[in-house]
Amino acid sequence: MSVIAEFSIPAEEFALAETLERRPELTFNIDRVVAHNTTQVVPFVRVKHGELEGLTEILEADPSVEEVELFGETDEECFYRLVWDDTAQVVGYMVNGHDATVQEAIATDGEWHLRVLFPERSGLSATGEYAEESEFTLDVKRIYGVDGIEQARYDLTEQQHDTLIEAAEKGYYDIPRDMSAQELAENLDISHQALSERVRRAHKNLIMSSLDVNEDEETDPLSQ
Repeated sequence: MSVIAEFSIPAEEFALAETLERRPELTFNIDRVVAHNTTQVVPFVRVKHGELEGLTEILEADPSVEEVELFGETDEECFYRLVWDDTAQVVGYMVNGHDATVQEAIATDGEWHLRVLFPERSGLSATGEYAEESEFTLDVKRIYGVDGIEQARYDLTEQQHDTLIEAAEKGYYDIPRDMSAQELAENLDISHQALSERVRRAHKNLIMSSLDVNEDEETDPLSQ
């Protein structure tokens, strides 16, 4: 059975630690990962949210990077093809050893956050064992089935995801509405106030994830 895992790993145990230390404001987003051999991987990286001038030279000096190719750039983003050395071997192990697909990988503030699809749950278990044996700090945040990919993609809780689906299917968003907020709340067996708060939080998560909005201050987890 296929599973998706979200986990984090410190940059110093993975890749681009020196680059992130020199340009901590930057965000590195991997659009695609190709296996280079059993230990090395070739990520195609989009870089933004910071000073881009001189970044190529910084990447070339980073000991975790063996090759750097600048594909394109704008005033706000750069696009690179990189070849990482074997410090990123845990990804090579997942991709080569277990046919895993890296769906998302983002580096910021000295840490990588990854979302990886494993065709079999055994691949995730084996990766955990491999990381422990290799002394990698692989901090698993979430594990879910493929059916949960949409709610995970948009950073929605299960309750938020189901509430939005129910609202859309019952006409809550239609003009004019086929279902009122009170009726929707009764359908979900929650109060009108709880519905309002849940929908607002879900809408915020959708906006933040879909429009790539960043908040300056950390907010409390949204659990409703």
